[in-house]
Order: sequence, then structure tokens, then C-alpha cells
Amino acid sequence: MATETHEATSHAADAAASAPGMPQLDFSNWGNQIFWLLVTLVVIYFVLSRIALPRIANVLAERQGTITNDIAAAEQLKAKAADAEDAYNKALADARAEAQRIVAEAKAEIQADLDAATAKADAEIAAKAAESEKAIAEIRAGALESVKVVAADTAAEIVSALGGQADDGTVVAAIDTRMKG
Repeated sequence: MATETHEATSHAADAAASAPGMPQLDFSNWGNQIFWLLVTLVVIYFVLSRIALPRIANVLAERQGTITNDIAAAEQLKAKAADAEDAYNKALADARAEAQRIVAEAKAEIQADLDAATAKADAEIAAKAAESEKAIAEIRAGALESVKVVAADTAAEIVSALGGQADDGTVVAAIDTRMKG
């Protein structure tokens, strides 16, 4: 047995000495290596084309569909937001118009009340002015009568003081003539 091991060892040493180095670089094995390379590439091609690439394509298609749907949803939401903004602006304009109408109505009511109060005050002032004028006219008439009486008395006294006899009718006629102008 010792001789067999020794022979095997020497045989391996001879094979190692005659071998070119790495078996992949041995030209005698290249046909085999090219065959298995082609088989491996075909198997990898079929695995990729039948299993992996369709799954990747499905994922990409799903992503594209999701992106497209999200963009469409975003466009719809943008349109809804624009519609909501338009509705808000319209409601705001309507509210402003309603506020202006209410203000105008309030101003008209206040003006009507003010006009009524002014008319009432003017009527009261006119009535008081008429009363005052009437009272002034009465005072004036009373004063005129008093002046006539005083003038008549004074004239009668003056005529008596001068030594004459004054006739009441003549004195009143003279005073009326003098007062008229």
C-alpha cells in the first residue's frame, strides 16, 4: 500500500507538472465550457424573460397606473378647488352686495326718520312762530292802543293846561291822522 500511495503521489506530481495551470484556461476543455456557458445563458434568459422581467414589468405598469391615477385625481381635486374658490368668491360678492343693500336700506330708513323728525320740528317751529307772531301782533296792537290812549290823555291835558277845552272826538281824530302818517 505504501507503494501505491507513493505512485499516486508521483503521478499527481507528474500531472501537475504537465498541466498548464487553471482548468478554465485549458484549451482542451473549452468546448465543454462554451456549451455549459450557452446552456447557463439560455436558462438565465428564460428565467429572466418568463419570471423576473414580467414581474418587474407588472410592478412598473402598476406604478405607472398609480401615477396616472394620482395625476388624474390631483387634476380633479384642482378643478374642485377652483370651483370651490369660485363659489367662495361668488358667495363673498353676494354677501357684500347684501351688506350694501342692508346699509342702503338702513340709511334710507334713518333718512326717512330724520326727514319726518325734521318736518315735525319744522311744523312745531312754524306753529310756535305763528303763535309768536300772533302774540307780537296782539302786543303791537295793544301797544298801539295804549299809545293812542296815552296820546289822547296827554293831548287833552296839554290843551287843558293851555287853557282850552279839548273835545275827545277831535283829539282822537288828530291822533289817528298823525299815526297814519
